[in-house]
Parts: sequence; C-alpha cells; structure tokens
Amino acid sequence: MMKYVYIGTYPPRECGIGTFTKNLRTSMLDDPLTDNSGKSFIVAMTNHDEHLSYPKEVLLTIRQDYQRDYLEAAKFINLSGADICILEHEFGIFGGQNGVYILPLLHKLKIPIIVTLHTIIKEPSYTEKAILQEICKMANKVVVMSFKAIDFLVNIYKVPKGKIERIEHGVPDILFSQSVSKKEFKLDKKKVIMTFGFIGRNKGIETMLKALPKIVEKYPDVVYIILGKTHPNVLKYSGEEYRIYLLKLVKKLNIENNVLFLNKFINQNELFKYLSASDIYVTPYVHETQITSGTLSYAVGVGSAVISTPYWHAEELLANNRGKLFNFNDFDALSSIIINLLDNPEKLEELRHNALEYGRKITWPKIGKKYAILAEQILKNKKIIIKTKESILDPLILPPFSLIHIKRLTDDTGIIQHAKFAIPNLKDGYCLDDNARALLMTLMAYKQKKDTHVLELCTIYLSFILYMQNNDGTFRNFMNFRREYLDETGSEDSFGRTVWALGYLLNNAPNDASFQSAKDLFFNALPNFIKLNSVRSIAFTLIGISHYLKRMSSDENLIRILKILANKLVVHYETNKTDKWKWFEPLLSYDNAILPLSLFHTYEIIGDRKIKKIAFESLNFLSDITLNEGYLSVIGNEKWYNKDGERSVYAQQPVDASAMVLMFHQAYMLTKDIKYLEKLYASFMWFLGENDLRMNLYDFETNGCCDGLERNGVNRNQGAESTLSYLISHLTVLQAFEDFHEIK
Repeated sequence: MMKYVYIGTYPPRECGIGTFTKNLRTSMLDDPLTDNSGKSFIVAMTNHDEHLSYPKEVLLTIRQDYQRDYLEAAKFINLSGADICILEHEFGIFGGQNGVYILPLLHKLKIPIIVTLHTIIKEPSYTEKAILQEICKMANKVVVMSFKAIDFLVNIYKVPKGKIERIEHGVPDILFSQSVSKKEFKLDKKKVIMTFGFIGRNKGIETMLKALPKIVEKYPDVVYIILGKTHPNVLKYSGEEYRIYLLKLVKKLNIENNVLFLNKFINQNELFKYLSASDIYVTPYVHETQITSGTLSYAVGVGSAVISTPYWHAEELLANNRGKLFNFNDFDALSSIIINLLDNPEKLEELRHNALEYGRKITWPKIGKKYAILAEQILKNKKIIIKTKESILDPLILPPFSLIHIKRLTDDTGIIQHAKFAIPNLKDGYCLDDNARALLMTLMAYKQKKDTHVLELCTIYLSFILYMQNNDGTFRNFMNFRREYLDETGSEDSFGRTVWALGYLLNNAPNDASFQSAKDLFFNALPNFIKLNSVRSIAFTLIGISHYLKRMSSDENLIRILKILANKLVVHYETNKTDKWKWFEPLLSYDNAILPLSLFHTYEIIGDRKIKKIAFESLNFLSDITLNEGYLSVIGNEKWYNKDGERSVYAQQPVDASAMVLMFHQAYMLTKDIKYLEKLYASFMWFLGENDLRMNLYDFETNGCCDGLERNGVNRNQGAESTLSYLISHLTVLQAFEDFHEIK
C-alpha cells in the first residue's frame, strides 16, 4: 500500500485549498471508512493567529511565517516512510516573499513530488515566476486543472509539457433533489439564484445585484442568495467594507426582499443542498485572471444552470452549452440571460442536464483515482528529481527569532542603552544610536514577518528620534531616565546611523504616518549631510540615502549629495591605501565592514565602477584579516589594529560581527557568488560560538546578546547595541536564505 503525505491548508481552517486537500486525500484512500491515518497524513499550513484543533491525520503543522518549521517538516517527512509528497500550491498560504519558504522544504525532500497548482499568474513578477519555475523543476509531475493552465506553464514558465498533467477540479459525489432541498429551506415558492464562496471585490457581486431589479420586475418571486463569509485576507485588511457596500447597494436598488446574505462557511452537505435548491448559479467575477474556480466546479458538478463572466476557467468549463457567458460588469446582459432562461424552462433544464452529465465525470472518487494512478506511475519509474545547489545556510541552527529582550529594554520613551546582565540599567538612560538601530531592526522584522505587534515598537523608536532632533536638523544623542537632554549635539556617528534608519524606513514604510514623519526628519537633517567628516558617519549616511533613492530614484539633489559623500570615502581610501594596506584609515577600529557596505549600496544606485572596485578591494582586505582561520575574529577594541602594529584580539564587539554579515549579504546580492554567503554565515556564527573563545554570545535563556568577548570570557551584560546587532544579523541571515532560493 502506498503512503502519501499532503502539504496544504486543511480543515477546520476555513479555506478552499483546505477543502480540496481533504477531499483529495479521502478520495485517494483504498478504504476511506476504515482509514486509521497510518497510510497517509497531512502537513497543515497555519498562520500565526490561528489556534485550531486538527483531526488525527494532521501529524505536523507549519506556521506560515516561521522558516525553521519548513525545514523541520522536510526532516519529518523524510523519516516518515512516506512514498510520495503531494503539495497543494497557492501563493498566499506559504511564507516569505511570494511564498519562497516552500522552496527549501521541497529541496530537502528525498521522495518524489506531485505539485497541484491552484493559481498560475499570466504576468508574474520576477520572484513569482522564479519561485514557480523552481517548484516545477523540483516536481516529478505538475498537476493543473485546465488547458489554459498548460498553455501558461509551457509558454510563460517554460515548463516541459511532458511534466504537466491535467486533472480537473474534483467535486463531491453528492446529489440532492431540487424540490426536497427547496422545501427544506422554505424556498419552494421561489425562483432561486445563487452565488457562493469567500466574498471579496473580485467576485463582482454588485453586477448581479444591479441586474436584479429588471429580473424582479418580471419575476417578483426571485431570491438571490449570497452564501459565504468575507475572505479572511479581505477581513484582515479592509474589514467588512465590501459587504457593507453590497448591503447599501441592495437598499438603494430597493431589492431587500429579494436578496439573502448568508454570512457563514458551511459544510459540503449543506452547501450542496443550497446548490441543488437553486435554479440558476452566477459567478460574475470582474476580470479574466482566474485559472481555477472550485466554486464553479461545484456548481457544474451538482448540475446547476451556470451563468458566468468569461474568466479563464469559466470559458473552458462552460463550453459545449454547459452554461452561459456574459461580458464583465454587463448587468443588462446578465438580466436578459436570466429572464430568457426563466421564460424558457426547457432551455434552463438543458443547461442543468449538460452540466450534470459533465459533473458526474469529475466526482472526487474519479479524480482521486487519477492522482493515485499518477503517483503509481511516478514510483514505478523511480525517478527522483536531483536537487542541486544545497544551501550552505541552515536556519535550523539559528535560535528562534525573539524580541523578548528588546521589549525588556524598551519603555514608552525608547530603548534603554545598557543592561546589567539582562536587567535594564535605568541609570544610563537612552541614546539616539540605539534607538536608530532599534528602528532599523524592527522595520526589518516587520518586512520579513509581517507581525503588526512590531509596529508598536517602531512607533516608540521613531518618536524618540523625533524628540532628539534639533531645529537645525542635527540630533542630540544622550538622554537620562528623567527625559533630560545630556548633550546639545550628538556625534556624527549617531547622526549617520539615524539617517540610515530613516532612509530604510522611507523605502520600507509600514504605513503612511511613519513615512511622513520619517520624511520630515530626513529632510530636516539633509543640510547637514555634506558637513560630515567622520568616515563612518559618511558611510551610515550613504546607506540611508541609498535606501531612500531606491524609492525616490529621480531625486537629483540626493544623487548629487550621494556622489559627494562617496567621493569623500574614495579620497580617504586613496590617501591611506598601500600595497599591503587597502583601507580607508591608517587603522582598523570599530564597525569596519560598514565602509565597504556603504560603497556597495552607493554602487547599486549610481553604478560607478571605481566605487565598486574599492568596495571589493576593502572587503577582501578586511576578510583576509578577520576570517583567515575559517571563523570570524573581530578586531578587538583594546588597541584596534594600526597598520604598522599588531591587531587586538579581545574586546570584540557584536556590532562588528553584524556589519560583516550585512557587508557579505550586499556583496552576494551584487554578484550572486555563493562564497559571500559562506562568509556571511561564518560571520553570523560568531554569535553562536564560532569565535576566538568558542563561547556563545547569544543567551538562549534571556534571548539577549552579550556585550562582547573579553580576555577572561564573555561580557555577560546584554545592552541594546549588542542584542540589536545580533537581531539585525539574524534577520539578514534569514533574508539571505530567502534570496538564495529566489535567485536559484
């Protein structure tokens, strides 16, 4: 007997993919009634705010935005004894940009893979196309549900036609009497029109509502049933805005007595009773880009008279007089078709007969058998896709990402700069440097994980920066716990770090309020940019400007300033460079990798080859010194490293390791050379014991990071700079892992 593992959403999660997965699994079992879940099992996708009680066949769950869950699932599946994996793919159910987190899971599987594609985008973005192509490369067979989908895969995604299998969307093998169903719902004296499924603007329900007055005028006993909850994603971001609009439209058209909203997600038996009770089923979608529609398949399967706009699946499924089509948004045409069918019951019955005849060919037992035969063929051939380019990044080694210590250090003013062990040291108050770092880190975290709770922290840090800006655009740096300023003007470094964070925010704003605030702060500070002299403050500012210009690429003034500041670094480099010393200063001190990093960012904007050459020369110089033993050995701040002296080994700081991680990531993004990922990972592992003392700086108990490596061991204090440096590095490793699989 064959053992299957299915990856997808699954009931009780209210999701069409979940219903599909459940039906497919049941239909592929030899004896569904006696199944004890030992033959096949489910790996269910969940999102972070769900707390569901899954049935026994769900042996593992994957939290959508937790990357390590995907890798652990791959290990679990490989040890489970499963013969073949069946993945239900839909972009919205997997984590990472465009669902990229599913790639490493598939990459690590040691069993054949069948992938069912529920959505195929006609005009994909670069990453959407790359991800789907990679999925198809790793799959032994790709299942689609329409001929249009085959055409897209072959011509747009360049998938070999021989790898693609067309298997229609299954429908439950359930039939009810129309008269009995109508009577049960007290609709026996009504002519019933119906639409069902998750509600959202793309469903075009307003078109049917606008068609209804003309229909009601001739057939006042018509009732239009709209069955379904608002789509969870719509509800999350727009609430019930669309449903309220529809309710207002019903009132405006004076059709309250002819429209029934059933705001619920119902089981299949009840759904098919409603479908059986309906005389006409309508899918008035507003655009053609729907390659598969489960709701349409169900309506045809039960033998409904279907009227639809000509989206891709409808054009194909309703051919041969299995339904009627009308143009998008054309409510006059829709009302005419419905009136004509109600005027001519024999035409209505012909549509129902043709649909039912086809529907009996695509019931789940028959569809499940097709999948089972396909799986048998794959296993018979025993051809497992060879997966190359195994990632050298292993996120499973990373501790779970946690903001516990950052929250411990943060109050309603900002982040406390120092800690005694893991206890905030209120005596030392706050500094601009750390609040800028904290803003950068939380923005990175929100961009990757989409956790809205992070935005609360962002607001605190941005508010602190606002409070610290002077009228001339400069910033104070220090404040005591009583919220009293301790300086008039802060260091150039703190200024530059703040510009970096603000520039990053302007390119990655989570909302308009933060964007507008950051914009004011950034441009208030702008007159001071070209006054900077410290090489690190210049570097920080270059990074901030570069992030800003990624969004506002036509800002000629900022491009001019970027070039001026970059030239200052070039002059420093050329002044201090020798054959054996390829650096910007006569010493290596702190945050060294920030200097090449800033030139990489600058080159990305202006494409100056000289800047690129200096960036790589200085990167290689720094790398040769700090990674020559195969692990990162940061320049210690006891005596730094003068070019005519010896380097300090101890008093190594997390901020230096973090800068190395960022530098190598940017080098990788520019070159796609895997050696930079290897060095990035080696630099990150400094935090986890691959360092001169072979001791962890990350504290698994407190979720904070120790302040540094001293001669006598680890400095166990866990201030803001150290923990923020660790978290920025952690997020960069996760991003690099995602970038690696996207680029592949």
